[in-house]
Amino acid sequence: MPMKYMAGIPLAVKPVGWLHGILFMIFCVALLRALLLARWPITRCAGIFIAALLPFGPFLVDRRMTEWEKAFARNREGDGQAES
Repeated sequence: MPMKYMAGIPLAVKPVGWLHGILFMIFCVALLRALLLARWPITRCAGIFIAALLPFGPFLVDRRMTEWEKAFARNREGDGQAES
């Protein structure tokens, strides 16, 4: 955007815009896979999706993702010990 408005080069936005759009679509597919395969709650996926649309939203979700990952690892360890 700075190149478009400050430098007067509107063509610079097109490839970056396409790349941003493609990456966002990949993110949406990955989020859908997590919903279906990891059986995440729909509220978690909705919150992550909304955070992706907001400025600085992913930074807020990042801390929660770390907590969810640790809880998932604890649950997996518990499942492995129960089988032994």
